Amino acid sequence: MNNSPTKIIFLHHSTGNGVWKGNVNKLIFKLTGKGDVERLIDKHNKRNNTNYYIKELSFPKKELYGWKNYPFDYYNIWVKNAGDKPYLNEPTLEMLASEYSVIIFKHCYPVSSIKADSNSVDINSEIKTIGNYKLQYNALKQKLRTFPATKFIVWTGAALTRAKTNEAEATRAKEFFSWVKETWDEADDNIYLWDFFELETEGGLYLKDNYAVNPNNPHPNKKFNAYAAKLFVSRLADIIENDGQTTNLKGEKR
Repeated sequence: MNNSPTKIIFLHHSTGNGVWKGNVNKLIFKLTGKGDVERLIDKHNKRNNTNYYIKELSFPKKELYGWKNYPFDYYNIWVKNAGDKPYLNEPTLEMLASEYSVIIFKHCYPVSSIKADSNSVDINSEIKTIGNYKLQYNALKQKLRTFPATKFIVWTGAALTRAKTNEAEATRAKEFFSWVKETWDEADDNIYLWDFFELETEGGLYLKDNYAVNPNNPHPNKKFNAYAAKLFVSRLADIIENDGQTTNLKGEKR
């Protein structure tokens, strides 16, 4: 029996770091260095005789690239500047896929500040519009599919609280991530979703205030992070083991 580890990399910024840690006791985290996600994976390994190893990485970093992890940025690093060498010190997909069997990536909540589309769209634009996002996501999909031995898990984007956005932008965010689920994501490939946007909004337009640090801080609070961490690990394990067939997009058992 081959018991070599299934290596997983989780690319994130602050919202992802919150879920990564969950609501772990500070003393336990200090002693073990492990938050809820790692601890839940350890439990899964022990219970199911699996050997999953997950690592987290801030991506992209503040230096040199800049603290931006939106559709343009993944397109820019992984498609436009693809290759075997880092781009502004950030690993390309060629580099990541050579080491990891599962690559997970996400966007932080400014991704939901989506402006109205202009008369033209531009795949090379950093302007946050649905039209630009769709071009960048479609290019990413084609790129991800060139690594068929790697499973990719994409989080639908983090939402904003009502106090930190407006109805028009929030409606566009919901429209885009609905498109990601209903059109962009296709069966029988190596790309999977975890529906973080739906968890945060419960089908509405905004991160629910009781899930946020406070109405003016769209980072999820620790209670929500602990809840999300369990569903994240559930979805992750199901994707590895069953191609995601036994959970819904939120990670709940079917």
